[in-house]
Amino acid sequence: MEFTAIGLIVGAYLLGSLSSAIIVCRLMGFDDPRQGGSGNPGATNVKRLYGNKPAAITLAGDLLKGVLPVWLAHALGMSAEVVILTGFAAFIGHLYPVFFGFKGGKGVATMLGVMLGLSWSIGLAVAATWLFVAKVLKISSASALVATALAPLYIYFLSGEMSWVWLTVVMTLILFWRHKGNIERLLKGEESKIKKEAEKSE
Repeated sequence: MEFTAIGLIVGAYLLGSLSSAIIVCRLMGFDDPRQGGSGNPGATNVKRLYGNKPAAITLAGDLLKGVLPVWLAHALGMSAEVVILTGFAAFIGHLYPVFFGFKGGKGVATMLGVMLGLSWSIGLAVAATWLFVAKVLKISSASALVATALAPLYIYFLSGEMSWVWLTVVMTLILFWRHKGNIERLLKGEESKIKKEAEKSE
């Protein structure tokens, strides 16, 4: 693998390691989101703890961590394998950030950013699935799980690039593992709904 490709992958991991939730909360004078709510440094927990504005900024940051390195890999004419490995590195950086004790988020927004970086049509398909399931079930974790589970199929039908498909399967499996507590609560019918979460943050 050439030096530029290695640099992209390492750089993507380091960018992913910049926890948007923690940085945004520090800059806005809030406590570390890992110390409250669900303890997850992600947009949903930030919204639960501190409201819509910091949550929206966190979401944008987590999306960009996935979009930018993949877009750059595309722009530099990297192979399909290097492009998806760059996205995977950003995703892993978000989950296990070197700058924050390797204690990161669950990866939904960053994975969506990677999908948008691979192809706008793929990313929009994943986002639309999330929104549809959220509207029907009103459960954030269920929306994320369904949308990411379908992501490999969207990639297969919209791009046909198998290296993207297989590494997205790996990301999906990791994401499901990171959501094992949510899955247990979903099976028991105990998972919080989006509306209730919003009420708690008011």
